[in-house]
Amino acid sequence: MRVAPPEAGKGADRGSLDVAAFEAALPEPAPPPPPAPERLFSRPFASPIDDLELAWDEQGRLRLLQFAGGRTTGAAALARAYPGVAIEPGDIPAGIGEPLAAYFDGALDALAQIPRALNGTAFQRTVWRALETIPAGTTQSYGGLARRIGLPNAMRAVGLANGQNPVAVVVPCHRVIGADGSLTGFGGGLPRKIWLLEHEGAAFGRPQPSLI
Repeated sequence: MRVAPPEAGKGADRGSLDVAAFEAALPEPAPPPPPAPERLFSRPFASPIDDLELAWDEQGRLRLLQFAGGRTTGAAALARAYPGVAIEPGDIPAGIGEPLAAYFDGALDALAQIPRALNGTAFQRTVWRALETIPAGTTQSYGGLARRIGLPNAMRAVGLANGQNPVAVVVPCHRVIGADGSLTGFGGGLPRKIWLLEHEGAAFGRPQPSLI
């Protein structure tokens, strides 16, 4: 039985942060999570906007993509998401490296070719799947993303899941902006978000220099 989602109530412009209630109220069940990998492989990837930390499983599916130099290292993020799983250096699979290079060379739709397996809650995976439907060159507000998953009051919960996306760029959390067109937070930093949106030809409002 589907559970009614929480009312926005006080602060309705921002919505509730009752993630468990929203997960129970999902209009469609999320697909099952991928099985835990037995081993993971990692190697940095040089991009025009700093190195990317990549990790993939034995099937060549991308499990992590984040910008190097962040508050959390790739190794720490993997240890949290996949406790006890061995991480080894490896050569980036062609199915990941070639489309990623093509994207940075201007073939924006190449990201869709990259196989990935995302570990998260049903609500997170639903939000991440919705992110994948935002075309390159366009943006979506948090409220719009909440409506995409059928939970219009879930703006704040959607924003939280957006920030927890383990596969940046490929699952395009950078395409989510404020309802007024302004930029909001991005795990890789706002300068990188600006670069990605400009690379894709998206329209957005620039933040004040003091916020970059």
